[in-house]
Amino acid sequence: MSKEREQDWKVSVIPCSATPLIFDESLCVGCNTCANICQCDIMIPNPEKGKHPIVAFPGECYYCGACVMVCPRPGAIDLQHPVMNRAKFVPVKEEPKQ
Repeated sequence: MSKEREQDWKVSVIPCSATPLIFDESLCVGCNTCANICQCDIMIPNPEKGKHPIVAFPGECYYCGACVMVCPRPGAIDLQHPVMNRAKFVPVKEEPKQ
């Protein structure tokens, strides 16, 4: 016979230079749908009801955008790709006609 015991888990945010997810506090309702859909499990539900999830492992993000797509409040989550992965298009200069 095994006894069930209660166990508290402690998680701390792993510091990282990447900031993949930006939450808009005014739009996020804390439903944690994004944390549940995340394939990388980088988010944990916030213990404070109504607050956005905690991004505990930002360096592990795949930048798939699943959290943004499943969010019921458009604009509550902004996915920011690392600077080195952002495309920059430079306009082509037209040569003067002669």
